[in-house]
Amino acid sequence: MASPTRRRAQETRWHTASQVLAWLRLHPGATRAALAHDLQLTSGLATELTGRMRALSLLAETPAPPQGRGRPTTVLGAHPAGPVVLAVDIRMADWRYAVAGLDGRLLDITAARHAVDPTAAGGPAAVGPDERDPAVVRHEGPDPTAVLAAVRRRVDEIRERYGTRLRAVAVAVAGSIHDGRLAQSATLGWRDVDLTSLTAGTPAPLLPGNDATLAGLAEARTGAAVGARAALHLMVEVGIGGAFTVDGRPSTGAHGAAGEYGHQPYGNRSLTCPCGARGCWDLEIDGRALARHLGVAAPADPRGFARQVLDRAAHDADARRVLAIVAGALGGGIGALVNLHDPDTVTLGGLAAPLRAAAPDSFAAAYLEGLMAFHRGQPPPVVDAAHGDDGALHGAAILALDHVTSETALAAWSAQ
Repeated sequence: MASPTRRRAQETRWHTASQVLAWLRLHPGATRAALAHDLQLTSGLATELTGRMRALSLLAETPAPPQGRGRPTTVLGAHPAGPVVLAVDIRMADWRYAVAGLDGRLLDITAARHAVDPTAAGGPAAVGPDERDPAVVRHEGPDPTAVLAAVRRRVDEIRERYGTRLRAVAVAVAGSIHDGRLAQSATLGWRDVDLTSLTAGTPAPLLPGNDATLAGLAEARTGAAVGARAALHLMVEVGIGGAFTVDGRPSTGAHGAAGEYGHQPYGNRSLTCPCGARGCWDLEIDGRALARHLGVAAPADPRGFARQVLDRAAHDADARRVLAIVAGALGGGIGALVNLHDPDTVTLGGLAAPLRAAAPDSFAAAYLEGLMAFHRGQPPPVVDAAHGDDGALHGAAILALDHVTSETALAAWSAQ
């Protein structure tokens, strides 16, 4: 066994290689010359380094599409035999997964054809894949055992397909992650759920994260907030969550549970949230709020109900009325968070973007009214997220790839 000093020396050798792979995720399909320019490498060093990484199945160079006369060039990408990660996104009514290579591109996202076993661990009955999206696996009920068993089966299938190339599994969950466990999910109805069964007994580490936090990570690294030093991301699904990122890194708190913006008291204090607190913002900005303002029963699927109301808005005055109320509640809360964080930009994911678009005047007025006076002259722009519904999947992949491309992980790969 190598001594600690020798191991540190070996890992240091991989520092530049780690930088190259981080650069590749931002510039998939770019040339070696662009790499050398951006990382301030000499042409000879760039050639030597990429050659060594090709030999270790970390990089591939392929011919670029022809562009008229001139010397043909090559572009950099993930090696077809290189490390991969598995990203999983567990939501209220379904879960999805994707495999990603070192360039961060999501692969096999449409490969899932699976239904939760209705007899697994006494779990609830389940339905098959969503016909609109073959990459979606639907589950019903709050039983975490059945859901995690189904995800574990898929992890095992991916391990069988990729073997030792699978280097990490990252899981985005609609809930609070505390010291690596799902502490509470008001959305799923889960409390204190141990997620380690997803990779127990395998060499691949499990990296859990909150779905909105990971979506914010994706927007900061490869989405609408690229270039912003400080960015605030907010995502409405069932309730609202988000992340505040600085230099592309989310602020997750002492135990990983930061970003629970939906449980700030920006709402009606007479309403009790499933989380146990009163007056949560969650209850003002999703399908439950729309149903309450319409005078109908709380929906079993708040996200689906919100979509229905949005679809009705063009020809339904009541739908437009309640959407204006909810868009105002969304804008006002964002103003308060801008006062808190002072971001360069705000990105909206999930249902937040269509809710704003349904009543832009109500949103804009409430946003400005929620800002401290000195912010109103030049308020941070509020823009739609680039990754859409795939934000949490992209963020989970980034979390896993950050781990896989660390100096320690690259040294372990090279020694394999």
